[in-house]
Amino acid sequence: MKALELEVLQRAGVWLQHGQKVFLCTIVEAVGSSPRPIGSLLACTESGEQVGSLSGGCVEEDLLEKISSGDLPGSDCHVIEYGVSAQENERLGLPCGGRLKILVQILLPEDASSDWLVPAVLAMQSRACLHRTVNLENGATVLDFEGAYQSLKFTGAIVQQSFGPRMRMLLVGAGQLSHSLAELAVAMDYEVIVTDPREKMLQQWAGPDVTLVGGMPDDAVRNCCDDQHSIVITLTHDARIDDMALMEALSSNAWYVGALGSKKTTQKRLLRLQQLDLSREQLASLHAPVGLDIGSKTPMEIAISIVAELTALRRKRE
Repeated sequence: MKALELEVLQRAGVWLQHGQKVFLCTIVEAVGSSPRPIGSLLACTESGEQVGSLSGGCVEEDLLEKISSGDLPGSDCHVIEYGVSAQENERLGLPCGGRLKILVQILLPEDASSDWLVPAVLAMQSRACLHRTVNLENGATVLDFEGAYQSLKFTGAIVQQSFGPRMRMLLVGAGQLSHSLAELAVAMDYEVIVTDPREKMLQQWAGPDVTLVGGMPDDAVRNCCDDQHSIVITLTHDARIDDMALMEALSSNAWYVGALGSKKTTQKRLLRLQQLDLSREQLASLHAPVGLDIGSKTPMEIAISIVAELTALRRKRE
């Protein structure tokens, strides 16, 4: 699976290469409850092809109808508002009286309006952070590759939007809990890598189709997860394996490092890691026991608690 933002921009590029006009749609403002977050993308063509999502169906259908019927004039950008009346909310299925503003940017084949797509896709594929600024008066798009991820900004004259690399999750251990966690993570569009030095465990992997990496876990962390869009979670219950991964992960730039285990196990682990010259700040950054305390027992329950904690932290970070 690709990150949805990357998939939308890649598909838009393919349509442009085949000579089709592309309508790139972005949620730039949401008031009340919204089925999809601000910044969500959808790209479509006049023939009705589409990729991405804005609402789960109804808004998309109305937009496609406007596009196919020629209701959008030839200017480069349009801002369309949905949910301005109770009748429209009922017709479109917007929950809780929500209101959406959608930017529709028209991209033309072999035109300056679409020149930014290729460098944007290349940057996202290389796990770089980029910022897109759209001038709503003339549709011009400027890319900036400096700085950290920022929330979308809409002023009525410009739209500024950041695209970050796909979140990568490295699971140390190829057991049943990794199966369950990988299933949830893949469904939520994480890039999942499973590493285990025990070749037999990798051979018996029955989870989703993810990247499997053998060898020492610290090498896997060093090679895969040294940026702020990386997550490392140890799940083997084997201190010899988990500690190697944690020692490297806590010294890396990984955004989140977690370890499975009880509170008693965690205290013993922290004492061992302290002897490996990790600083207090590094040890304090370890999320252990990993996940929210929801009384989980089964592998899927534990996986849910981990994904829930990650979701809460990511929303807070954004």
